[in-house]
Amino acid sequence: NGRIIRIVERGSARVLGRYEPGPRGGRLIPLDERVAPPLPVSAAPGAGPVAAGSLVAGELSPAGELSVRLVRDFGRGDSAQWDTDVVIEQFGLPVQFADEAEREAARFPAAVTPEARAGRRDLRELLTVTIDGERARDFDDAISIERTRDGYRLWVHVADVGHYVPWGSALDLAARVRGTSVYFPDRAVPMLPERLSNDLCSLNPERERLAMTVELALDHAGHPAAYEVYESVIRSRARLTYTGVAAALDAPSPAALEEPYRSLRPMLQLAAELAQRLGQRRMARGSLDFDLPEPEIVLDLQGRPTDIFKEPRTAAHRLIEECMLAANETVARHLTRLKAPLLYRIHEPPDPDKLATFSLFASNFGHRVPRRGIAPAPLQALLEALRGRPEERLLNHLLLRSMKRARYGPERLGHFGLASDCYTHFTSPIRRYPDLVVHRILKEVLARGALAPDRREHLAALLPRLGQHSSERERVSMEAEWEVVKLKKARFMLERIGEVYHGYITGVTRHGFFVELEELLVEGFVPVRSLPRDQYRFDEAQHSLSGQRGRRFQLADPVTVLVESVDFDRRRVNFCLASP
Repeated sequence: NGRIIRIVERGSARVLGRYEPGPRGGRLIPLDERVAPPLPVSAAPGAGPVAAGSLVAGELSPAGELSVRLVRDFGRGDSAQWDTDVVIEQFGLPVQFADEAEREAARFPAAVTPEARAGRRDLRELLTVTIDGERARDFDDAISIERTRDGYRLWVHVADVGHYVPWGSALDLAARVRGTSVYFPDRAVPMLPERLSNDLCSLNPERERLAMTVELALDHAGHPAAYEVYESVIRSRARLTYTGVAAALDAPSPAALEEPYRSLRPMLQLAAELAQRLGQRRMARGSLDFDLPEPEIVLDLQGRPTDIFKEPRTAAHRLIEECMLAANETVARHLTRLKAPLLYRIHEPPDPDKLATFSLFASNFGHRVPRRGIAPAPLQALLEALRGRPEERLLNHLLLRSMKRARYGPERLGHFGLASDCYTHFTSPIRRYPDLVVHRILKEVLARGALAPDRREHLAALLPRLGQHSSERERVSMEAEWEVVKLKKARFMLERIGEVYHGYITGVTRHGFFVELEELLVEGFVPVRSLPRDQYRFDEAQHSLSGQRGRRFQLADPVTVLVESVDFDRRRVNFCLASP
């Protein structure tokens, strides 16, 4: 047993809640029940009195007495346009850049100069395209491909952000603090000022851009035979989308397509062919391929969600994924071979106890998974066996939760999920700080051939801190993005109270069970009190609720539910059975 002596540092300094007036400043009622009971308000924002029931953001006292200083008043907070602002404030995401960082970004010329092109491989005449989502605004990477007598030649071009953002600059420090860009349904909070992220470093069509290129020669089976990594200058011919590329690959003939997809179709077919070969090789070594569709949220001009649907994972997504994976692995092996310090993307094997729990649960559905000494290959075999089965999405989720979080670090510990013993992140330097770190190390190695001992020592001391900070910022980014998605889902379901949907049970507790709607990917809760009158017994091992009259509710069971209510503040959707 122990007791708390003092609080040294808060786990989270920000808290969101409703304001309740009262003597000596009133109270903040946290929306997140895990935070604390109502908090006394020590100071309010200076813009005037705060109305009762207003949604407010506060900052916890650093230590000592638990109180909160209000930093922003959102009013009633019931406008859809506030959703993202509320989450940005809640997570303390830095939005504005320091003046010096903005001035540094503004100093660069609008076009690539002859001095910047000097010493680079000129690939401007090479047929090059970007492929991204419809809503993408910054384009980190582009590809080129040709068929050769021995197989394929693939070029992966990645924006040379390191040219514009040197170590220790104001731009570097701003990017380092952020760690990553954060993407919301209605906007992005970029890691770099828009002058770089959406313009100079973005591989926009028909614009000369500086790049770092990985050129791979591969045989007919997709095995790498040779590679080069170098600085280049490129010009993308077209900004393609996943939807457009998928349609071009599926079209019965080029005549059905519009430009530029009609003329680019042969190139896209060749890239898809190579991606299939690369994917087959990756699967053969045991790489895990989770098929978990993400919700796509459609908003109107006021930020209100008008539709939610599953974003399909098409051949176009797989095409780009395989090309980027190949480039990342090539750069990791190149720098490792040269004994250069490096930030690896690390994904360690799952915890044996968590995997044993998952294995026991999967056995309820007739699936056998080794519990100890696990390698990626048996898990990939399970994912293949699950395709198309009712329990597929549930077991995919549970297996993913049993895995350790991927992280950044200077140790070569391998990537379990990709079944790779040497992996890094290189292909997204506009939006991920670790990629920018890898770029600058690579540029130093290319310029000097090898790093001096003092430089190696400096990087070796710096990289652990950068890796830890970047991993933490990645988690904050993911939590913030998911919080906005939950807000939009709750707002969407507010307009659908009384409607009936089909779904699957995704979690069971003694108080009820969670259901995810099949088409909308919205999760809600069915409380025991709303079930047909009976005595229900919760079986933790079987993840089930069983009534004495024979009705049983278990994970992965299909159910039909009615939307009963929405607690918008806590992003909770409440269901009841549609037909008891």
